[in-house]
Amino acid sequence: MVDARRETWHGLLSHIIDRAHQATATDFVGVVTEACARVDVQVGLHVVDMAQRELNLFSPRGGSGGRLAVDGTQAGRAFQLAEIVVDEVAGHRPVLWVPVVNGTERLGVVELRLPVGTDPDDRVVRERCWTLAGLIGHLVVSKRSYSDRLHTLRRSQPLSVASELLWQLLPPQTFASRDLVVSATMEPFDRVGGDGYDYAVDEDRAYFAVFDATGHDLAAGLITAMVLAATRNARRQGGDLAAMAAAADEVLGDHPTADMCTAVLADLDLTTGELRYLLAGHPPPVILRGGRATGPLGTSPRLPLGLNRTGVDGVGVEHLRPGDRLLLHTDGITEARAPGGAFFGLDRLVALTEHHEAAGLPAPETLRRITRAVLEHQNGTLQDDATLVLVEWSPTASDNLLPQENPVDRI
Repeated sequence: MVDARRETWHGLLSHIIDRAHQATATDFVGVVTEACARVDVQVGLHVVDMAQRELNLFSPRGGSGGRLAVDGTQAGRAFQLAEIVVDEVAGHRPVLWVPVVNGTERLGVVELRLPVGTDPDDRVVRERCWTLAGLIGHLVVSKRSYSDRLHTLRRSQPLSVASELLWQLLPPQTFASRDLVVSATMEPFDRVGGDGYDYAVDEDRAYFAVFDATGHDLAAGLITAMVLAATRNARRQGGDLAAMAAAADEVLGDHPTADMCTAVLADLDLTTGELRYLLAGHPPPVILRGGRATGPLGTSPRLPLGLNRTGVDGVGVEHLRPGDRLLLHTDGITEARAPGGAFFGLDRLVALTEHHEAAGLPAPETLRRITRAVLEHQNGTLQDDATLVLVEWSPTASDNLLPQENPVDRI
């Protein structure tokens, strides 16, 4: 591969792009495989499941082509750390495990078996493999929009109707720009009903939110869907946080039931660090600064969305410093109860966040491990929806979300 002419490599990418325009989700892996065969590279696409516990080999003929654990495998290491990982030589072919992302959303890994005699540490080889993986990531997301195959591949078990609804409405679980990272996770992924999150980043402002509707069934999912739509609509019409909350109040007030939704709505000025936030009957976010929590945001909350307001607007202002992280969560995290009765608690949540961040883990991997800890605390079965959103405002926030030339061992 390293000895291939530039024209050959250009032809490989052109072949994939040109054929992919009319390829289905089932076809496009074959298109990639055919193109890579031109330079004697063997390809295997492994898509992560929604629980982020397994990497499932995409088999164009349907069914599962094989599963690899995210924890304890070289493929999983590449996924967790967003690094290119060299595997043992298989049949004299060096193997690279390359992260597959769309933007910075983790989709899985691609297994690339290189030609015999190729140096897997060669910079040009790695650059070309990373470019190929990036193209595959874009294709996965574009084909997923009108395919069931890529959706079902990610499901280790069927989704409830409420979960089906909410996952279609939510933005990608990770976003990064030059000085901001937003990452989110929700469990139980297959039965989540009333939890949700949202974010939007434009120019010098970022908006993010967490929602928790009453109940755990389809009705709760509908409440969250209505709140998502109402707050987005108000925001896109130029409304501030109070106007967004009022829009949610109105849409829920017109609903025939007395359901409500707690929420945190927040708006961050990316040039000054000014954070405006609104608490609507929801646990306040926590600012993490310099390796410790500065304490929860202290503005008095207004009533949950959907209830009449009583003079308290719930809006507060804080000023973040570069490097600060903001942790938003629903009570399904802190109130997760072990069989012996002990709550998971805010202190444990903060300590785990700081521990994993100090180890240099990417934000989505930090949240994945925290969610795993919450599940283990409840013996693998959550009693309530559990949602986390981690926001980092820093010039180096996105540095470890994509492969680096000289990766540091962070396992």
